[in-house]
Amino acid sequence: MTDRHDKDEYLEELWHLYEENKDSLCVFKNLMGEEYNDQLLQELVTEGLVRLDEVNERISLTRKGEAAARKLIRAHRLAERMLNDVLGGDFEKAACEFEHTITPELVDSICILLGHPRKCPHGMSIPKGECCRNSLRVANSSVVPITELKVGETAKIAYVNCKNDSQLHKLDGLHIRPGVYIKLHQNYPAYVVECENSNIALDDHVAANISVWKNSGSI
Repeated sequence: MTDRHDKDEYLEELWHLYEENKDSLCVFKNLMGEEYNDQLLQELVTEGLVRLDEVNERISLTRKGEAAARKLIRAHRLAERMLNDVLGGDFEKAACEFEHTITPELVDSICILLGHPRKCPHGMSIPKGECCRNSLRVANSSVVPITELKVGETAKIAYVNCKNDSQLHKLDGLHIRPGVYIKLHQNYPAYVVECENSNIALDDHVAANISVWKNSGSI
């Protein structure tokens, strides 16, 4: 199987053709150049992301493929906007990595913080997200340490900061990792959280280094 990162690059290039109302397989091959891989393309077809008509030399994204490509392009162009407007300097290389690792919640939060920008620094349209359609003005899913949760609150883990790999592996072994929901049962004398149907006691320092998306759901 081909690496997911490579498949994402294909979906992005097909989105560019989609924006230009083009569906020529020949044009797509020229765009990919030496990166073109027929096996990779066939895998995308099998996954239901790409529609290929080799007889008429046509290629396009399926509805499923459009949805996947839209998320990638939205993350990429918002990253470019943020890096260009907030940090300055060269932003293209960093944005290319950003789109493959960022969560949809953080993409929307960045969009809100930037005021729902419509164009990337290159002048290309940024696909709208739910936050744009709902005209949200505040990042509802703000990231906070679990020490700021109230007893009984549930939240999804955004990231975990650890002083060393050993502690990170220990927490991962307890299923305390990004994307998992936890519920705070106790905050004194120690923090006790429910995670994957298990109650886990944490000291103050460890608890403060576990950040969550507040108001992100329930167990």
